[in-house]
Amino acid sequence: QVQVVESGGGVVQPGGSLRLSCAASGTINAINVMGWYRQTPGTGRELVAQITANGRTSYVDSVKGRFTISRDSAPNTMFLQMNSLKAEDTDIYYCNARIMTTVHLDYNDYWGGGTQITVSS
Repeated sequence: QVQVVESGGGVVQPGGSLRLSCAASGTINAINVMGWYRQTPGTGRELVAQITANGRTSYVDSVKGRFTISRDSAPNTMFLQMNSLKAEDTDIYYCNARIMTTVHLDYNDYWGGGTQITVSS
């Protein structure tokens, strides 16, 4: 059994910063790609940033230069440092991890429950 849990959401003024954390735990054999997505209710989920097992990162154009994704192999934690936040960054942010468990020896996607980010003055 695997759990993926986000933390660090909240309300911030435009230009402010927040740091999101995502922790994966349980019967994990290996984690491949980890990523942050965001979604406004009623719309599709957008990939914001992604990081591979060897540390390669990618970002959606709208957050380049403002957001930084990173991860620690132990204890299977990923972070998203968000600077210079804008009102349009307001959304629910979800952590995704592509995980191979000790039971199923193939990779599957696991999602956290989401954390709300609100950027408002």
